[in-house]
Amino acid sequence: MKRIILTGGGTAGHVTPNIALIPYLQEAGYDIHYIGSYTGIEKKLIEDMKIPYHGISSGKLRRYFDVKNFSDPFRVIKGYGEASRLIKSLKPDVVFSKGGFVSVPVVMAAKNHKVPAIIHESDMTPGLANKLCIPCAAKICCNFPEAMEHLPKDKAVLTGTPIRQELFKGDPVEAVQFTGLDANKPTILVVGGSTGSVKVNEAVRGCLDELLQTYQVIHLCGKDKVDSEYENRAGYVQYEYIKKELSSLLAFADIVISRAGANAICELQALAKPNILIPLGSNASRGDQILNAESFEKQGFSYVLMEENLSKEALLEAVNYVYEHRSEYKKTMEASQMTNAIEKIMKLINRAANQ
Repeated sequence: MKRIILTGGGTAGHVTPNIALIPYLQEAGYDIHYIGSYTGIEKKLIEDMKIPYHGISSGKLRRYFDVKNFSDPFRVIKGYGEASRLIKSLKPDVVFSKGGFVSVPVVMAAKNHKVPAIIHESDMTPGLANKLCIPCAAKICCNFPEAMEHLPKDKAVLTGTPIRQELFKGDPVEAVQFTGLDANKPTILVVGGSTGSVKVNEAVRGCLDELLQTYQVIHLCGKDKVDSEYENRAGYVQYEYIKKELSSLLAFADIVISRAGANAICELQALAKPNILIPLGSNASRGDQILNAESFEKQGFSYVLMEENLSKEALLEAVNYVYEHRSEYKKTMEASQMTNAIEKIMKLINRAANQ
């Protein structure tokens, strides 16, 4: 039996592609272990799947000043030691990393123990964590053709993003039963990311009265961001985070309002779900979501609303436009050639594990 270590964490986007791969790895006979942070979102998601989980110390490497910049390097060093001991003990044949800072010591330790590591970069340009991992990686999977320009030619492979197959099995009837909403009224699903987006939440709630005249709204607003002021508003339901019911909510929704994280938007494309993307601004990130959104808008998959232009009027205009043209967006996404990411990545993993 071959053994694989999966790693990645910090946000759901660094975990869900790993989750998408797990059934295929199990089918191929792999003994799967997961290395993540002690308390990150990845811990519960992976333990719920009954996969052995190993926590290590994790520190964030920031591009800006923060007092934690003085202590976090020591957490990374500690994490490297813990990852190294785990790899020495578990003796994996291969490591697959989806990124996030917890993955850096794991990939580095894998190289030190001569274990091939395959990493996945979802965005147009590699983030800091993956930049640190690239010299230690055997192969680098990427999501956009444009990303190949920023990666070593002998390592980069265009694979796309693994999509969880359960997302294609959603049932609108189950969504109606779960939410208590009207099966015949146009529905908007708002997804602000696993940690929630204050700006997206405020914008949606700021024009809720106008939206509810025509639509009903399912709002995934993030941990601790449910607002009791709107709890009993007819046609509006809010949840911190949804896991099992997400596929049915997506099947039920007519349009989706989302951040522009690469995993999220690739899922929307695969489902051919008309969408409005509100990318995280460059003042709060390295601008990867803006590049992702621009690529999708150029291909006719999405309507993009920049965060600095996010107003009540702009959001209402975007919603009405996308709903009116939803069939055109859907046809464009259905006509696109989706790469079979899981099949391509499994081939890379098998090849590395058998070397």
